This record gives sequence, C-alpha cells and structure tokens, in this order.
Amino acid sequence: MSLQVYINGRFYPKEEAKVSVFDHGFLYGDGVFEGIRAYGGRVWKLEEHIDRLYDSAKSVWLEIPMTKAEMQQVVVETCARNGLRDAYIRLVVSRGPGDLGLDPRKCPQPTVVCIADRIALYPDEVYEAGMKVVTSPVRRSPPAAHSFQVKSLNYLNSIYAKILAVQLGYPEVVMLSSEGYVVEGTGDNIFIVKKGRVITPPTYLGILPGITRAVAMEIARDCGYPVAEEIFTLHDLYTADEVFLTGTAAEIVPVVEVDGRRIGEGSPGPVTRQITRRFRERTQTEGTPIPLPVQGD
Repeated sequence: MSLQVYINGRFYPKEEAKVSVFDHGFLYGDGVFEGIRAYGGRVWKLEEHIDRLYDSAKSVWLEIPMTKAEMQQVVVETCARNGLRDAYIRLVVSRGPGDLGLDPRKCPQPTVVCIADRIALYPDEVYEAGMKVVTSPVRRSPPAAHSFQVKSLNYLNSIYAKILAVQLGYPEVVMLSSEGYVVEGTGDNIFIVKKGRVITPPTYLGILPGITRAVAMEIARDCGYPVAEEIFTLHDLYTADEVFLTGTAAEIVPVVEVDGRRIGEGSPGPVTRQITRRFRERTQTEGTPIPLPVQGD
C-alpha cells in the first residue's frame, strides 16, 4: 500500500501528495513544523508537540485553521491509515499559497500537511559506542535575528553547519553562539555531565526548547541528579565527564569525542545510560493510542 499523506483535510497516496509552488512555505520557508514519534502504537508527547506547534504559529502570525484537538486527531489518523505502530511524524503548517511578494496577508489559506513514516537517524552502534563530533565554525544565529523557540521551516543556519559535518565525515557538529558559548547541534539539544550535575544551555542563548530535552531533564531529576540550565564553553565541553545529545528523531545519543578530545572514558557514561534506559521504558508505556488502521477515505 502506498504511503498516505494528509493535506488540508484529505489523504493522498505519496505519489499524488502535492502543494502549490506559490506556497510561501516553499518560496520563503514561511511556516512551522513538528517532528513527532510513535512507539509501540502510541504517539509520544503528542499534546506537548501540538502546543509547541501552535505557539510557533502564533509567534510568526500564522493562524492554524483547526483546533488542537482536531490536529491531534490528524496525527493519530495518519499513523493509523499507514498501519504504523512505530513512526516518525512530520506535521507542517505553511503560510499557504500567495503571490511572489512577502506579505503574509496575501496568503489567505494555510497549508496543513501530516506525513508518517519510519526513521532510523543513526545506526545502533552509535547508541552503543557513542558518537564523535566536531564544533562548527558556523555560529548559531543570535536570538535578536531569529527566534529558535519557533520551530520554523527555515533551517538554513543548521543546514550550513550540516554541510560542514558531511564534508568532514562526521554525523553531527556542535554549534556555538556568537559569543562562543555551546548552544546545540544542528537539530539536537546538548547536555554535559560534570561531577554528577546534568547541565544544558538555557533557551535564551537561542536554542529550541526540545521536547526530548525536557524529558531528559525530568528523568535526570527523578534519578536524583541536580539539573541546571547554564551557559558553558568549549572548555567545559572538552572536560565534561559525559556528553549527550537529545532530539525527537535522534532520541538520546551519547557523545564520546569532541574535536579530538576524548570525553570521560571514551564510552557512554553511567548517567547517560541511566537516562537513556528510563527514556526508552517510558516511550513504551506512555502516549496517545493509535487505533487500528482506517479503511478507505
């Protein structure tokens, strides 16, 4: 069966799923999105993702033409129609078709798209042995220029950094703020562990308040570790006992080397492993249920 894609109230086979070339999401990256996961027949943190989607839309003056409850139903039904119990869901709301100018008022009808498919961002050995990364000379855009609390369709800043990672042969790079503080990866939040403390950069540096980031912080506190949102430097990164990345697609990824510096013992550390284990346990027991596949339109 062909993958079924939701567009503006209807489901289309993947080969027929199309949007207008005049859509400002295509022309200008004018829109917002969410990446969501489903595990074992349940959509993970659906309400939190939908809340963030609507917050992002409000921030960019984009009115979504449906309620949050209706949007949640779209996500669940898209998974059901494709018979997916484990999935990566991409939910997109673009400004919609307009003219060739920038004025958002010329786009009367937003475009809503929901895609559900499978994903494997990194091979299993990365989670077992850990990832090696480098820092990027491409700096994260400052918050005054672009709010990274908005999960927008414009990812050019991250793409520049990802190009460097590809060219250097690394799966990911660490991005810094314009002041030189560690910020995040191209699509992942970052944590360090130092003397039992779990530390992640504060959102005011210009990072996305990740859903998985929030879960990792919650789990760490439940495990008895002090958790802090603090700025830190490359020196702090190089000398950390443990480093890990978090993201919806990536989940929790241990980092064992940064810029040729071994992190800790050069293998995933005990805190990272404990948080990862608790995270995986929760994804298998929590979430919004996906009903049996829906037949027809």
